[in-house]
Amino acid sequence: MRVAFFSAKSYDQASFDQANQEFGHDLTYFDTRLTADTVTLAQDFPAICAFINDDLGARILHSLADTGTQLLALRSAGFNHVDLNTAKDLGIAVVRVPAYSPYAVAEHAVGLILMLNRKLYRSYNRVRDDNFALQGLLGFDLHRKTVGVIGTGQIGQCFAQIMQGFGCRVIAYDVHPNPSCVKQGIDYLDLLDVMGQSDILSLHCPLVPTTYHLINEDTLQALKPGAMLINTSRGALVDTKAVITGIKSGQIGYFGTDVYEEEENLFFEDLSDHIIQDDTFQLLQSFPNVVITAHQAFFTQEALATIAQTTLANIRKIEQGYPCENQL
Repeated sequence: MRVAFFSAKSYDQASFDQANQEFGHDLTYFDTRLTADTVTLAQDFPAICAFINDDLGARILHSLADTGTQLLALRSAGFNHVDLNTAKDLGIAVVRVPAYSPYAVAEHAVGLILMLNRKLYRSYNRVRDDNFALQGLLGFDLHRKTVGVIGTGQIGQCFAQIMQGFGCRVIAYDVHPNPSCVKQGIDYLDLLDVMGQSDILSLHCPLVPTTYHLINEDTLQALKPGAMLINTSRGALVDTKAVITGIKSGQIGYFGTDVYEEEENLFFEDLSDHIIQDDTFQLLQSFPNVVITAHQAFFTQEALATIAQTTLANIRKIEQGYPCENQL
C-alpha cells in the first residue's frame, strides 16, 4: 500500500525502512506536520501515517477523504488528536500502536525524578565550569518515600515496579485497578488521597475528556506541600498555569515533564535560532526546580522498532481485509 508519512524525521525513516523489508509497502516521507497548509501532500495516498502533533481534526479528515485516503495509521498509542467520529462517518479506518515499550517511558520518568532530586542538570553544568561546590545540590533518599501513580496500565505498572525497587511505598489511582499491581502490593486510593500522601506523583494515564486538566488549581490544593510532580503522558493532563502558580507558592516542590499541552508548535523541531513566542512555556522553563524534555520518553531503539513493525502490520491487515486488533 502507498503510505504518506507526516512529521517524519530521519530516525522514523530509518526504523520504518528497516521494518518494511518484511512488508514491501510503498512509503513516502514528509518532514512537515500534517496541517491545513500541507494536507495536499496526501493527495492520492490511500494511507496516511501520522504522529501525535499532526492535525487530524474534522477539516483535515474531510480533505483526506476527498483525495482518496481510506486509512489513518497512527504511530503512537494516544489518539486524542483524532476526530474519531468524523473518521467513522467518512469511512476512514484508524489504527494505532497501543504498546511499544512501556519500559522506555517508565524509565524516563524515573530519570526525571533522579535529575530533579539530585540536581544532576546543575551539577553537570557546574563541573564543566570547574565549579565543584555542593551548595544547592542537596537531595533526598528515595528509599521509604511514598510514590503515587496515576494510571496503572502497562507504563504505570512498569514505573511502579521500578520505584518499589528503590524501596518506595507505592500507592495508585485508576478507575480500573490493575490486578497485577494489587499483587505487587500497591494500594489503590482515591485521587485526592494519593495526591495528599505522595512525596512524588507521576502521571501515566491517557488523555480523555475526564482526565483533561486532571491536575488543576483545585486538585493541587490536595497535593502534599513540596511534592514532586512528573508527567510523561500527555501535556493536557496538567493545567500549566495552575502548575506555575503551585511552583511559585511552593505547593509543588519539583516539576519534571516530557510533554506540554501546547507542544505541537515547539517539540520535535530545532528552534534554537528562533524566539519562542509561548510566554507560558518560557516562564515554566525558567524555574530552577523544573526539568523539561521534548517528548523523548518513548525514544529508544526498541520502541522505534516496535512502532514501525506494529504500524506496518496494521496497514497490511487493513489492506488485506483482515481484522486488526489495533483498530479504533
